[in-house]
Amino acid sequence: MATLTADQVRPLETHANWTAADVADTEAWTYRLTADEIAELEEALAVARSRTDEVLDVRIGDFPLPTLAPKLAGLADQLINGRGFQRISALPVERVGFEDASWMYWGIGLHLGVPWPQNVKGHLLGDVKDQGKSPNDPTARGNELGGVAQAFHSDGSDLVGLMCLDPGVSGGASLVANAVGAYNKLVESEPELAGELFGGLPYDFRGEQSEGGTPFYHVPVFSEHGDRLFVRYIRPYIEASQRHDDAPRLSDGQRAAMEAYDAFIYDADNRVEMMFEPGDMQFVNNYHALHGRKAYEDNPETGDVRWLKRLWLATEILQPEDRPDRFQAAGATSHWSDKRTKA
Repeated sequence: MATLTADQVRPLETHANWTAADVADTEAWTYRLTADEIAELEEALAVARSRTDEVLDVRIGDFPLPTLAPKLAGLADQLINGRGFQRISALPVERVGFEDASWMYWGIGLHLGVPWPQNVKGHLLGDVKDQGKSPNDPTARGNELGGVAQAFHSDGSDLVGLMCLDPGVSGGASLVANAVGAYNKLVESEPELAGELFGGLPYDFRGEQSEGGTPFYHVPVFSEHGDRLFVRYIRPYIEASQRHDDAPRLSDGQRAAMEAYDAFIYDADNRVEMMFEPGDMQFVNNYHALHGRKAYEDNPETGDVRWLKRLWLATEILQPEDRPDRFQAAGATSHWSDKRTKA
């Protein structure tokens, strides 16, 4: 995890260098489920429920999607080898209810990848909603914070999926930034700073380290492997690592590099914005796109509370030899995998 010199960095995966103008047509990245496909999902749900009462025990063979599965495979290829994000819409949440919608979402996820645990509790079908945590709580994770905006970040898996059960009262637009395009712009403009981010940076474990383990870990922002770019970037967790006395101090060069990368990430020309309706599903390639959100408002008294379900998925499009060692099914083999639970 050594830093690279300016002459060692190079543009990567330039086919994914989309801009806001390139993805302005929302229909280009929205797959709308047809009535026949929704009926197929309901039939698959009936099969799954006939075999188990526990959604986490449903395997891909328990959720047959003979006509939809090939289309999902095409969407998965677009996520890994194309623009890196996709929306699937029109799942009838209000008709089928939250629980059945969550089972269908789990079934769709199985056809895109293998679920990974999302935290030390082993959550596989996680909740993104206000869980009463304060932004100042050093153990709080982003999915637990209500109302506040979320900085652009990546999650700890190949793909992350979000499905909207309830959008809340107002706000909460989902944001997706092009991590690849921002990287290539940084390489072109300031290659020496891009090289800084190939070295390992400390990340705060948020109190979820293994027993007796260090409260921080190391991951580079950029990794090159087999002509592919792998980005892992959660700047708030990098900064939070500095609360631990034994964590390496961030250098001036690392801070300058993150500032330069942030300038490209947060450029309005480098992102797309979407509002979630009930039944909308968003899937993102964590290595090629960063996601965040705008602030939102809930009203618990009326029951209008923003609630998303989350999946972390390992795609079979990327075989073990296609990933750097540090991304080898980390979510499935770490101490987080000791449990398999719902949120």
